[in-house]
Amino acid sequence: MLPKFKRILLKLSGESLMGDKNFGLDSQVLSQYAQDIKLITELGVQVAIVIGGGNIYRGMNEAETGIERAQGDYMGMLATVINGMALQSALERAGVYTRLQSAIKMEQIAEPYIRRRAIRHLEKGRVVIFGAGTGNPYFTTDTAGSLRAIEIGADAILKGTRVDGIYNADPEKDKTAKKFETITFNECITGNLKVMDMTAFTLCMENQLPIIVFDMDTPGTLLRVVTGEKVGTLVSG
Repeated sequence: MLPKFKRILLKLSGESLMGDKNFGLDSQVLSQYAQDIKLITELGVQVAIVIGGGNIYRGMNEAETGIERAQGDYMGMLATVINGMALQSALERAGVYTRLQSAIKMEQIAEPYIRRRAIRHLEKGRVVIFGAGTGNPYFTTDTAGSLRAIEIGADAILKGTRVDGIYNADPEKDKTAKKFETITFNECITGNLKVMDMTAFTLCMENQLPIIVFDMDTPGTLLRVVTGEKVGTLVSG
């Protein structure tokens, strides 16, 4: 099998790491993700990863918590580093060489984010996990994923979710929801389809970086995506 992409940015939500739990990390999910990622690295695909932090901390309403937005965003960034460390451990148990880079300096547990170093790791076949978002408050991990993908010259963003693509309505609530196999950036905007937050989405659109939204929870789907099967929804053009 020949991969369709040479280098990808895999965007995972923090919530996906919970599995069936209400909080934290599910070791079975981590193990499955590690095995799926290992399969595509064995094809020679260079893999970078950005994970959210919603399974540990979600930006709370400032009025309810008394925590100002910027402070809450930094707390969320730390949660993404915890998730990055967990996935790094799972990947290393599976025999995959991995590097964790953080946009906030924490030398004891992660390298600082340095673009050229990240690219060098990828060229050597290491999986690179980008933690702590962009390092700035007011930006989501979707934006961090788009930014890092552009910086490292990724061929596509693969966004792993709980559903198997983009629909015109929530398929978990509306059984008549229609799935798109392909869709343009403009159609997503006019249809108000929330693929990513607008900052992240605009970055991808301006840099002509395709996004594939697919179901990461089904083992083997990631491999099918990178080998060019029509899986999930392709956002381009």
